[in-house]
Amino acid sequence: MSAGVSRARRNFLGLAATGGAALAMCGATGEAVAAQPASRMVNAAGMKIVRVQAYALRYDGEFAHGSVRRPNVESGIYFEVETANGLIGHGVSTIADPVAVANLTNQALAPLVVGENALENEKIWSKLYWAMTPRGQTGFATHAISGVDIALWDLKGKAMGAPIATLIGGARTEVPLYTTFGPPFLSRDELVDVAKAMQAQGFQHLKMVVGQGALSRRDTRPMAEVVADDIARVRAVREAVGEGAFLYIDGNCNFDYPSAERLVRGIEPYRITFFEEPFIQNDVRLMADLRRRTGVSVSAGQNEGMAFRFRDMLMAEAVDYVQPNVMITGGYTQTLKIAGMAQAFNVAIANGGAGALQNMHVHAGLSHGGFCEWHLPFMGLCRRIYKNMPEPKAGKLAIPDAPGLGFEPDRDAIRSITVKA
Repeated sequence: MSAGVSRARRNFLGLAATGGAALAMCGATGEAVAAQPASRMVNAAGMKIVRVQAYALRYDGEFAHGSVRRPNVESGIYFEVETANGLIGHGVSTIADPVAVANLTNQALAPLVVGENALENEKIWSKLYWAMTPRGQTGFATHAISGVDIALWDLKGKAMGAPIATLIGGARTEVPLYTTFGPPFLSRDELVDVAKAMQAQGFQHLKMVVGQGALSRRDTRPMAEVVADDIARVRAVREAVGEGAFLYIDGNCNFDYPSAERLVRGIEPYRITFFEEPFIQNDVRLMADLRRRTGVSVSAGQNEGMAFRFRDMLMAEAVDYVQPNVMITGGYTQTLKIAGMAQAFNVAIANGGAGALQNMHVHAGLSHGGFCEWHLPFMGLCRRIYKNMPEPKAGKLAIPDAPGLGFEPDRDAIRSITVKA
């Protein structure tokens, strides 16, 4: 921990002990966080939001792991929230159309947030919910809310001189990872190559995509043929990594019930830890049926934008792991509530849908935190847009000592891959 950060924390704790209303100000520009003299202490006026902006990103990168080299396009949405005292918080979202989410943020959401106190995340979240999703809709609006909420928590951490994980609860200093090594564009041989490369880097928890987009007709083969191919792909990976590794599969909501059950039966010898989002629309009834009939462990939730969807999964006994993602599921403000629901049901939580750098704070902050997803394609985008980002060691990710998220954006890099609306 840096001396500057330590001083800022002591300043903040001293203010709390004496009833002071001001907070220690850290990192006036958002580029570097350092302790400020007493004259720079901030109050509510200093934390007034003066700017909210989102940027649509597209990165023509390369999937380069093991001996595999494949061109790969990654996209996302980068968010900034700036306060009157010059602090800048940043957030990110993904999966949804980046131009649509950026336009929605800049045109509809930003005017609702400017002028608010950045520390009042619950007030802002509720305001955005009623303005943008008043009848429980999910979709682009929740991506926009998520990106802004992450930035607000980054600001909160910077203002208080503490990592977000510490503000949440500080249960642990590192989180375990599983790596999504197997996107659908890899051949069977390439899957094996990358799986072995990840294992050599210390990852023993490995996830691959199944389904190949057949239900949405991105893959025009009959579902039975796709399932047979998936069984062979899972078998090849299991044989390559041995019995000591943990394998996960992700359906990306691409199966109907008969195809999902056929796949589960076919891969039973290969010991799958969980089957993530097997069904179209995350159908709660079908997930519950699959668990009961086959005994497979099911996970879901990375793409859900509303807490009531997780309530329904838990009530129906449809999942063994719930997967709220701060980049999609309403930021930290709503994800923490979903995690509390899961704990009340004694159901595990895990990060799905990428975003390990953001979700690590939830899983380190809470006593029942679980695994975060080191998603290889998405991490290519992260390395492009972030400076000083943490890297995994032996399948784990340490929480940075720096306040807020603990890493900062490279704004020149972001500008270079911003898509004009």
